[in-house]
Amino acid sequence: MHIGLIGCGNMGGGMGAQLLANGRSLTCYDPNPDTLAKMAELGAEPAASPTALARVADIIILSLPKASVVDAVMREMLPDIQDGAIVLDTSTSEPVTSQAMAKLGDAQGFSFVDGPVSGGPAAANSGTMTMLLGGSLDAIARLRPTLEILTAKTVTVGGSGAGHAAKIANNMLCAANLVLVGEAVRLGKAAGVDPEYLLEGINAGSGRSGVSEVNFPKWVLNDAFDSGFTMGLMRKDVGLALDLAKASDVDISGFSGIADIWLNASRDVPDSADFNEIVKFDGKETQDV
Repeated sequence: MHIGLIGCGNMGGGMGAQLLANGRSLTCYDPNPDTLAKMAELGAEPAASPTALARVADIIILSLPKASVVDAVMREMLPDIQDGAIVLDTSTSEPVTSQAMAKLGDAQGFSFVDGPVSGGPAAANSGTMTMLLGGSLDAIARLRPTLEILTAKTVTVGGSGAGHAAKIANNMLCAANLVLVGEAVRLGKAAGVDPEYLLEGINAGSGRSGVSEVNFPKWVLNDAFDSGFTMGLMRKDVGLALDLAKASDVDISGFSGIADIWLNASRDVPDSADFNEIVKFDGKETQDV
């Protein structure tokens, strides 16, 4: 099956490189000519537009910044998506957008699967991402050979939109845990406990999380702050969690204070900074952790 990839930035570019390294035929589109040229150097066939890509692809992978871009790109290439094709949206989008695209696919003869990813650029470049899948089980089964190249783990969480709902919930917890583990480390330091020993104790107990086990040793304690995921992107995801809760009439008041830290109180940490730098915020100013 010929694969098309739209969006060749940090995540999409890594996925494209993995597909090419595994001998897959790949056509790429990105609005940035330099980014597209880099993919061509790796062996991809550049497309002049999403429409041109849709005409030749059996599988179309989207790696786009937000739901409105997913919607716009899909509607642009809608008349040219091949009958029987599968669109795999790896963006962090919105469930309602995925559900709308899936309905369009049902009417036109293609499948739309939401498959947001975790792991960052390093995982994209090594084929070790985790992907949360929502959509037709038949379409997901047909995607399996491609997913085996791109991911180390996939979880099918439900029908259309479920993947993006699960990813929003996951990132909501990650955002909360970054703030809370940062506070726990500062509390431990104030009591004379070295952060490394504190985290060793936490990770042996019930307070452990992906943040305490991975983020802190990999990006925080060593002052690396180079995960490849920015404050701006996590702020977007925090907003998505608030929007989904409002639309679903779900009370997430426990998260609202942490959301305010991300969206308002920590504005001295720029959107371009690594998202792990939220741990420097102490309620008054940023500081070393």
